[in-house]
Amino acid sequence: MTHPARRLLPFIAVSAILAIAGAILGDGWLLLHQIAKPLTTILILLAVWQTAPALSPRYRVLVLIGMILSLAGDVLLMPPWHLFVPGLIAFLVAHLFFISAFAAGASNASRITALAIYSAIAAINLSFLLPKVPADLKPPVTAYVVVLVLMASVAGARAWSNRHDLRLGESTRWAGVGGALFVLSDSLLAWNLFGGGLPMSSLLVLSSYFAAVWCIARSVARSR
Repeated sequence: MTHPARRLLPFIAVSAILAIAGAILGDGWLLLHQIAKPLTTILILLAVWQTAPALSPRYRVLVLIGMILSLAGDVLLMPPWHLFVPGLIAFLVAHLFFISAFAAGASNASRITALAIYSAIAAINLSFLLPKVPADLKPPVTAYVVVLVLMASVAGARAWSNRHDLRLGESTRWAGVGGALFVLSDSLLAWNLFGGGLPMSSLLVLSSYFAAVWCIARSVARSR
């Protein structure tokens, strides 16, 4: 049976392209971005909603809540509002729900290894970027990075620990890739905001973000 995330992928892709195009073109195209960006997340959320009965109802509910909070973060961070701290908090809480979904089913060794890898990446980013972050934003940015690292770490550890599991292997791989793409997207966003800007920032940040959320949606497995 085709997974809803695959079935809806053409619509998600078109909406994502429109969101990116609106962000790149700006000015008179801003409304296109404001509509298409949350619409893309809504379509991905719909894929999770339609994945029922799920292999793990608890996992599906936690991912659904994380997606809803991500949608809130989408809206808060969009121009012309640019509500950075509220948007950051929405995504931080979303990651807490993703952590709850991904936390079980990994070996201690894989958790330590994944945490060390993602912590090293975060430390390198912060060492260059944190001095450029305004003083009032340093605490929330640091807190967000800690939670993001934990989310990606537990997703990666779970994927590695279950890589040979016929029942969970595919699901955990999708979540692991989603966690890694979230780190990539947020790193690119941080460099664009605080590091002096990036070329093609809208394309890079949004494409990696939509891919991250889609992969996490894809990780919600159907009950057979």
